[in-house]
Amino acid sequence: MPLRDIALALIIVVIWGFNFVVIKWGLQGVPPLLLCALRFLAVVFPAIFFVKRPQVPLSDIVLYGMTWAVIQFGFLFSAIQVGMPAGLASVVLQCQAFFTLLFAAAMLREHWRATQLAGLTVATVGLWLIGSAHGQSMALLGFLLTICGAVGWGFSNVVVRRMSQRVQSVDMLAFVIWASILPMVAFAILSLWLEGPVRVTTALVNLSGVSIFAVLYLAYAATIVGYGLWTGLLKRYPANSVAPFSLLVPWIGLLSASLLLDEQLVGQQWVGSLLLMGGLVLNVFGAKVMTWLRLGPDAA
Repeated sequence: MPLRDIALALIIVVIWGFNFVVIKWGLQGVPPLLLCALRFLAVVFPAIFFVKRPQVPLSDIVLYGMTWAVIQFGFLFSAIQVGMPAGLASVVLQCQAFFTLLFAAAMLREHWRATQLAGLTVATVGLWLIGSAHGQSMALLGFLLTICGAVGWGFSNVVVRRMSQRVQSVDMLAFVIWASILPMVAFAILSLWLEGPVRVTTALVNLSGVSIFAVLYLAYAATIVGYGLWTGLLKRYPANSVAPFSLLVPWIGLLSASLLLDEQLVGQQWVGSLLLMGGLVLNVFGAKVMTWLRLGPDAA
């Protein structure tokens, strides 16, 4: 991969890692479901007038929107609102990789490799350590809600994988924009219902510059620019060359939260985070390393 594209990948990592701090900032003046509604409103308009609907089944658009957006971000934003540290959320959310494996095995009959099982085991121990440290700078409810968000993300990955088996070429940026319509409406309804018209009206009338920045960042930087650059890399290079960059996102999340939010993890949370990320590394690189050990560098 040329240096230019490595730089693009690192830009995406920084955008997505910093995203968790921006969520925390946005929630200071806007309730979580309303913040989600505003995010997807900004994603949809005005882009929907310039981007054609991708030629994929409507059911895939709807299912992706509900899992990737409504479940993932609804739970994630709520988790941070009730006390989940932004940096730690960026780590815990990465367990989506293992929910992806579970759903892929159940829905697509994909088989697990031994290294993936080993990675899942290591990551599960890490999650247990993080969760059992609740009360030490982290609310248990926030941790559980973040796990629920990871479930939605994992399911949405399988939706895309199944769709790609039936449709040869999909413009993923267009797919994301069109899949944001239903979440925009769903979050607006959920916000009015659960957060209440008074709270919603008060937040909208008193939108601060920080809140507006958060909405625009989440919509344009994290969603449109991030996904636009990411899908561009995936079109030019094999997925196994691009995907490992995403392992850097939690570390940017932890670093930015430490510097900008003064969040500090306790020792048990650090150990759990390292184990979780170690499990992810084992999942991504384990098979290649085992092949290299058995057959030598040329076989890997």
